[in-house]
Amino acid sequence: MKRLEEARKIIDRVDGEMAKLFAERMKAVAMVAEAKKDLGLQIFDPAREEEVIRRNSARVEDEGLKSYYINFLQSNMEISRAYQSRLLDGMRVAYSGVNGAFGQIAAHRIFPDATLVSFPDFLSAYDAVEQGDCDCAVLPMENSYAGDVTQVVDRAYEGSLYINGIYDLEIVQNLLAVPGTSMSDIKEVISHPQALSQCAEYLREKGFKTTSATNTAVAACRVAESGRHDIAAVASLETARLYGLQVMEKRINESSNNTTRFAVFSRVENRPSGDENHFIMFFTVKNEAGSLGKAVSVIGQNGFNLRVLKSRPTKNANWEYYFYVEGEGALSSDRGRKMLEELKANCAAIKVVGAYDREKLLKEEEV
Repeated sequence: MKRLEEARKIIDRVDGEMAKLFAERMKAVAMVAEAKKDLGLQIFDPAREEEVIRRNSARVEDEGLKSYYINFLQSNMEISRAYQSRLLDGMRVAYSGVNGAFGQIAAHRIFPDATLVSFPDFLSAYDAVEQGDCDCAVLPMENSYAGDVTQVVDRAYEGSLYINGIYDLEIVQNLLAVPGTSMSDIKEVISHPQALSQCAEYLREKGFKTTSATNTAVAACRVAESGRHDIAAVASLETARLYGLQVMEKRINESSNNTTRFAVFSRVENRPSGDENHFIMFFTVKNEAGSLGKAVSVIGQNGFNLRVLKSRPTKNANWEYYFYVEGEGALSSDRGRKMLEELKANCAAIKVVGAYDREKLLKEEEV
């Protein structure tokens, strides 16, 4: 009995210390949540959690206890995520389009606990963040099928917001109809022209008539509200769930290489640490022979991998261009600061618009 009482006293003492440390830890978690809200970052960061588990579990020398300690850490992180979700419940995220459009789907997958706010176009969604009406905006930068979303790229160049994350959304098209429909019932398929084009071979083989809609979500809504079995829509699985439609066939688009890159825009600049970071910046070069070549050389000579280099008209004068750059490496490092200083000698203007840990894939939600 004496040993049991001694053990219980130790446990009570440790539990008391742990309660104080837990409260201290959760105050830090609240600070993390507020920072993520300002920066427009996801709550769940698997790479960060893996690193914490790896580092902290190494401190437990007893191999028999290590697996239990890992479970303890994972439980702590789950509690932290839940607390952050509650704190960020009022976070407002802007997107362009209607409920069920791919912009809304991307915003929901990145910020599942936030309040999503629809805007009629990209510029009004961006402006809502600049004006403080929303905390961040999720907007498309590029589609592998259709190319750059130039309105968003130009606004990023002209505006004051920062890009703190890049997310890849695979565009998967599915055939949707009202419940109880059979394939033999369907005569006509409605969707956005690009979605119809992506599924042209499938639709042609089935002999379906095609009709255009302003976007895939609007098409799905029309089918759902009609109650008809002879029409169907081409849209996402999330849209099927949203409008109560039956999934007739999945993945009917011809190419599996249709992905849209979405950027998260925020008023606050992110400065991630480490060498595996990515950055986005704009620059204009001086009107001197070789200026562009020198600028590109500066980036490479300082050890940064230049992934993307594109030009766009500035719209300030005829034949005047700015350059959009994506690279790998930490601009906050010593060599990053050195590179930026050297670029200033060759460029008329430089604007660093974003830094983020890595590009992330937004996985499809099954229905």
